[in-house]
Amino acid sequence: MSPTLRGKTLFITGASRGIGKAIAIRAARDGANVAVVAKTAAPDPRLPGTIYSAAEEIEAAGGRALPLVVDVREESQVQAAVERCVEHFGGIDILINNASAIALTRTPETSMKRYDLMMDINVRGTFLCSRLCHPHLSRSSNPHILTLSPPLDLQRKWFAPHAAYTTSKFAMSLLAHGMAAELAVDGIAVNALWPRTLIATAALNVANEGGRERARKPQIMADAAHWILTRDSRNCSGNFFIDECVLRAAGVTDFAAYLLTPGVEPLIDLFVEEAAAGPNTTRQGSAPAAVGS
Repeated sequence: MSPTLRGKTLFITGASRGIGKAIAIRAARDGANVAVVAKTAAPDPRLPGTIYSAAEEIEAAGGRALPLVVDVREESQVQAAVERCVEHFGGIDILINNASAIALTRTPETSMKRYDLMMDINVRGTFLCSRLCHPHLSRSSNPHILTLSPPLDLQRKWFAPHAAYTTSKFAMSLLAHGMAAELAVDGIAVNALWPRTLIATAALNVANEGGRERARKPQIMADAAHWILTRDSRNCSGNFFIDECVLRAAGVTDFAAYLLTPGVEPLIDLFVEEAAAGPNTTRQGSAPAAVGS
């Protein structure tokens, strides 16, 4: 029997667009329930997609969706969203810490408002959502927390161009690292996932002008996440996964379908070494025969 997320409930932050929405739609194809947790309730010409349009796509793919307007910086809003999700779907099996703010600026050019935004969304939001979902995850038969953050690597080159942003993303990874050990007693898997190459998202439009044509589609992250989330939570935790490495371990050899621009090789993303091609994890479970695409 193929691994499936049928009947599982996912609480996904930043799910109105990009990677978060792609993960949601991939889960929906299995028949999963998805709480679409994001701030965007009204269309924004700069950032297409709302929680409601994402919910429509999720349901069209075969899942059930619950759109929730939430600012992950606000404890009361996250608490209310968690309670609403549990009331609506009966529990929470998976938390995806996807919401993130980005500013690839040097220290002199990084305003305190932007610094606080990155720390509050990336770090505080990840901790807050994990903390509030924990009681419900602990009651799941196969609970997972997946945080979209990079492998821990303290080389100066990752910090020099944008120390504040790098610190915020590595702090998310540190939380995943710590919670993997801390929550093992509850059977909750905690892993991190990061793309090997640029991914075509709205954030890329803001942070990397001109690089979009040399990116992969968000579906590669969704397929990698699906593989991780269908593992036994008690035997697949504490890993820093790279999307391409996960899929290669699962038997995927042709990545052409993920290219945004056919025939154009994608650029390597931040925090990933050019040579990274094999499994880049602290520990990795056995791969399934195939990964859905």
